[in-house]
Amino acid sequence: METRPPVPPFTRDTAVTKVRGAEDGWNTRDPQRVALAYSEDSRWRNRSEFFAGRAAIVEFLTRKWARELDYRLIKEMWAFDADRIAVRFAYEWHDAEGAWFRSYGNENWLFDEHGLMARRHASINDVPIAESERKFRWDLDGPRPADHPGLSDLDL
Repeated sequence: METRPPVPPFTRDTAVTKVRGAEDGWNTRDPQRVALAYSEDSRWRNRSEFFAGRAAIVEFLTRKWARELDYRLIKEMWAFDADRIAVRFAYEWHDAEGAWFRSYGNENWLFDEHGLMARRHASINDVPIAESERKFRWDLDGPRPADHPGLSDLDL
């Protein structure tokens, strides 16, 4: 069985590590790679969509990143328990017409004993922004730099 450290039970430090790992993965915008962090039968609610399984995750993320261009994400751990983590996040992206958005959301995660996410529940709101209001401006070819401010630092 595949394992994705850190594994439950989480401490504050391992929960923060798990959240940053998820952020770094999502910032690759690689659906196949991202899906490996989820159990084979992972169940999702993303906005108003409900689905399960890695194949459905890959299909969803492929559609998402075809629509949400130049996507950059910051996640922040909000709370944790033995096998659960609550996260708040924001990401910036633009559509095919060049209109920019900042999407704000909250996620609740449940992990299996192997450190794979078995459940993901996400609530997200999109806010139009001007290009000049963007705050996430790191290189698209890598993770958010260690010295780039997080959500709390940006007062988001």
